[in-house]
Amino acid sequence: MTRVRLDRGFTLVEMAMVLFIIALLMGSMMYTLSAQTEQRARGDTLRSLDEAKELLLTFAIVNGRLPCPASATSSGAEADSPGGSRNCTNYYSGFLPARAIGFQPQDASGYALDAWGNRIRYAVSQVAPVNSQTPRVCRPVNPTTAPATPHFTHKDNLKTNGIDCAPNDIVICSSSSIIAPGASPPSCNTAIPVTNQQLVAAVIWSQGKNFAYSTWSGVAGQAGADESVNNKTSANSNHAVFVAHPPAPASAPGGEFDDLMIWIPAGQLYGRLVASGVLP
Repeated sequence: MTRVRLDRGFTLVEMAMVLFIIALLMGSMMYTLSAQTEQRARGDTLRSLDEAKELLLTFAIVNGRLPCPASATSSGAEADSPGGSRNCTNYYSGFLPARAIGFQPQDASGYALDAWGNRIRYAVSQVAPVNSQTPRVCRPVNPTTAPATPHFTHKDNLKTNGIDCAPNDIVICSSSSIIAPGASPPSCNTAIPVTNQQLVAAVIWSQGKNFAYSTWSGVAGQAGADESVNNKTSANSNHAVFVAHPPAPASAPGGEFDDLMIWIPAGQLYGRLVASGVLP
């Protein structure tokens, strides 16, 4: 009697189950890899912002002042008025002056780049407070004498006004809700402030992965209301109010947010300048 051996293969259902499990595992691996890549890019960008901050402080020690932001047409160099006035052409809507401070990497036009290949932004305080406050906040000979401006971008004015002269324009808020950029001075209004009104001398920030630089001159690169505050353009939000908070999804009250931001407190700048003998 001959025994017939029947080779049994996989059924279609079994094959489908195997393919489903493989797809699930691959999807999980791809998601993990994507998350790791994104986290690495954020870490690299934060390190770049820290490096930019140190280069700005070094520039201040060497030159006795902070540099003006670069403009969209200055090719990574400072953009200021001619004649030594050091009045910046765009205090809040500029870019990191990579060529002036020696930052790398740069794009072909000389602008500093973050980990996503987008240009790093930079803003510097423009306004010093009036000198009628008690206690006085700047050095001029009497309370009715206004501090010399610009303050942080002018070597001689920094010495004249003194290290007790605080900024009063740049403020960083935790959300865009109910801010008052048009107030004098600008304020978070009822939004929770991250910094007080007389702290920030300069801001360095990345507009994150979701920014499309190729169309920066309009209002692209803002995924929501919070990001729109940091998308500084002459037509959009060229003011001294900024927003900083952890990453948020599109469903968040202020919309999607992936901007990264650090700042230079006036006290830190003064401390470096005093320690190096530049001031007082």
